[in-house]
Amino acid sequence: MTHTARRMFELLEPICLVTFFADECNAELAALGHPTYWDGYFASRAAPRGRVPAEVVDAAFYSFAEGEVARHIPSAWETIPPEASLAARERGSAASLRRIVGPELAGSPGLARAADLTTKAAQGAPVAGRVMYAGMRALPVPDDPVARLWHSATVLREHRADGHIAALVGAGIGGTEAHVLSALEMGIHPPESFGRIHHLPKERLAEVMAGLRGRGLVDAEGRFTEAGRATKQRIEDLTDELAAAPYDALTPDELDELVAELEPVTARLVAAGSQ
Repeated sequence: MTHTARRMFELLEPICLVTFFADECNAELAALGHPTYWDGYFASRAAPRGRVPAEVVDAAFYSFAEGEVARHIPSAWETIPPEASLAARERGSAASLRRIVGPELAGSPGLARAADLTTKAAQGAPVAGRVMYAGMRALPVPDDPVARLWHSATVLREHRADGHIAALVGAGIGGTEAHVLSALEMGIHPPESFGRIHHLPKERLAEVMAGLRGRGLVDAEGRFTEAGRATKQRIEDLTDELAAAPYDALTPDELDELVAELEPVTARLVAAGSQ
C-alpha cells in the first residue's frame, strides 16, 4: 500500500495547496481581521486542537523555528474565535478549488464521487498518535462536494503529516533540519536560501548545517552525502508506509475509481499551480 499512499499524495496535495497558494482563503481570513498571512495560517490550521498554548501548536506543527508560533498563537484567537477562522479557511479553499477546476468539472458527478471516496478514506484510519489528523477528522464534513473534497483531502494531509513527523523524530531530524534536507532534495543550493528558512538568523542556520555535517548528512559544501540522501529516502519511505492506513477503507475497485476521478481535477490544479 505504500505505492498507493504516494500516488494519493500526488493526487491530493494540489487540492490542499489552494489553501496556501490561492487568494481566496487569505482574503477570507483577512476579512475576519487577521492582519497577516501567518496570523490566519496559524489561527485556522491550529484551531481544530482548541485554544491550546503556543508550545502545543509548535509541537504539533514541528517544522517552525523557535519562537515563530508564539508570535501568532494565542494572540490570533484573542479577538477572532477559532471557529470563525476554520469556517473562513473552508470557504476560501472551496472557492479557490471551484474557480480553478471550472464550473463543469466542479459540478460533475465524477468530482462528487471523488469527494465521497476521499471522505471514506479520510474517516477510516485509527486516530491513536495522530494529533493533527484527529483534530481535523473531528470536524463536520461539508455537504457541498467541492468543499467536502477539499476538507477530506486536508484531513488525509494531516494524517500524512503526523506520520512524517514520527519518521523525522525517529531519524533524529529536527524541523529546521528537515527543511534543509527538503531543499537539497529539490536541488536548492545553498539550502539555507530555501524560502521556509532563509529568514532565520544566520547563526541558527550555521548551527543547523554544522550539526548535519557532524552527522555526515551533508558535506563541506552543504550538499547531500550518500548517507544524507539515504536518510532522506528512508524518511520518505516510512512516511508513505505510515500514510497507507486510510486507503485500507477502500476496495481495490474504489481505489481505481478514485484515482480516475481525481486525475482531471489534479491536472487542472497542477497546471494552475494551485492558485
